[in-house]
Amino acid sequence: MRFTSETSSDGVSEQIFTLGEIPGVLWTPEGAAGTRPLVLMGHGGGQHKKAPGIVARARRLVAECDFAVAAVDVPGHGDRPKDEEYDRIATENQARVAAGEELAPLIAGFQALVARRTVPEWRAVLDAVQGLAYVGAGPVGYWGVSLGCGLGVPFVAAEPRVRAAVLGLGGAQASAETAARITVPVEFLLQWDDERVPPAEGLALFDALASDEKTLHANPGKQGEIPAFELDSMMRFFTRHLG
Repeated sequence: MRFTSETSSDGVSEQIFTLGEIPGVLWTPEGAAGTRPLVLMGHGGGQHKKAPGIVARARRLVAECDFAVAAVDVPGHGDRPKDEEYDRIATENQARVAAGEELAPLIAGFQALVARRTVPEWRAVLDAVQGLAYVGAGPVGYWGVSLGCGLGVPFVAAEPRVRAAVLGLGGAQASAETAARITVPVEFLLQWDDERVPPAEGLALFDALASDEKTLHANPGKQGEIPAFELDSMMRFFTRHLG
């Protein structure tokens, strides 16, 4: 793990790093020492590790809860090189949608393909970040919606260090069987007017989760219109289960 830059503001330290070919960012309290909870965040499709929504959530978890937060660019996004295979599939999917095919199953298939690469990458990131003395092997949470949900479901199912997860804006077509292996507490976000994932698909994914504690937050609006108060709910959720 190699750090390439560090800045601090308002009590929050931001470190840019690379782990092999994986670009990432780590936020911690300024001057942090000792073990603390860690939240890994998965960005949405077409976004990156420092998308505004990721940064806003990360900084609040650090400043108000004394957590550490990490995010990395998934293949083909952010500072990762373009992936010819993924670009080809995306172009083919656009043509298939234009020809009348449904979008949701195409998204599900693509996310399942990418997850086979990102799950081991994210587990390696956890190993490296928890190896830092000012993070340590504390409890781990996961936050991810849209693409971050499609990749997050198999990650949470595979990673026993994750104790709680916020997921959402994802469907069951590629994830239902994997979701049945998730037993940690989950807060699930659903936008009732989602133009990419039909609400029925999101409800099916929520229903597939095997967690004894799971809460559905259904709000009106399109996929990019998650209400601001859901950030406060995320804070309470992770504080209760991690900190």
